[in-house]
Amino acid sequence: MNKKNLLILVTNDDGIDAPGIHQLIDYVKDMGEIVAIAPDSPNSGQSSAISVNKVLKITNHPDYNGARMHSVNGTPVDCVKLGMHAVLDRRPDLILSGINHGSNSGNSIIYSGTMGAVLEGCMLGIPSIGYSFHSHDQKRDISACRHVVETITSRVIEHGLPHGTCLNVNVPKCEAVCGIKVVRAARGYWTEEYAEYIDPHGQPFYWLTGKFHNEEPGNPETDLYWTDRGYASVVPCHPDQSATDMITTIEHLLD
Repeated sequence: MNKKNLLILVTNDDGIDAPGIHQLIDYVKDMGEIVAIAPDSPNSGQSSAISVNKVLKITNHPDYNGARMHSVNGTPVDCVKLGMHAVLDRRPDLILSGINHGSNSGNSIIYSGTMGAVLEGCMLGIPSIGYSFHSHDQKRDISACRHVVETITSRVIEHGLPHGTCLNVNVPKCEAVCGIKVVRAARGYWTEEYAEYIDPHGQPFYWLTGKFHNEEPGNPETDLYWTDRGYASVVPCHPDQSATDMITTIEHLLD
């Protein structure tokens, strides 16, 4: 990357007003020209959703710490796509998403709007990184992310990423991380996903809740093992979910 003219697109799924996106800008403001394009309201759990039956609009906001700020009334992927089409005057050299308020460890990448934007950037051939902090409390101090963001972003700017690979970075709730570990996502599943309530008319309604069950809590090859021990985790990810190692097996199955 040409550091002198580096263009960094910053986005998230918590919305343009979320503290995390402002702190991410604070941490990378000296690494290039920053343009933030984020949803105009929280869009967690949107994965790689795009708006197909909705008019999209861009709203300009006052600059923040040298970064141009824009919002879109759509999803994180909408922000990347529309931002590149109608806001940026050239292709970004790097896409950063976050800092998300909440974990994207384990299989959360399947649901995450934060990582949906990252996967979109990766499919476009742009080095892309998602940053998440393991607390949903937007008032909590997330300065533990600074070292992680500065270290990983600067290394990716210097060396790039392998084609077709993006990064899912998770920082545990702590004052300072013990280090950074490159691992894979822990296998697991969500339990007790919906709480049932009764409205004033006696009709049931449901609210998304639940907790992630880690199937391999003692496995040091996984992200949750290390974030539980105060380390930041880095999981290399591919947008292509093809199970290429299963092609021969399925061929035999269908033979």
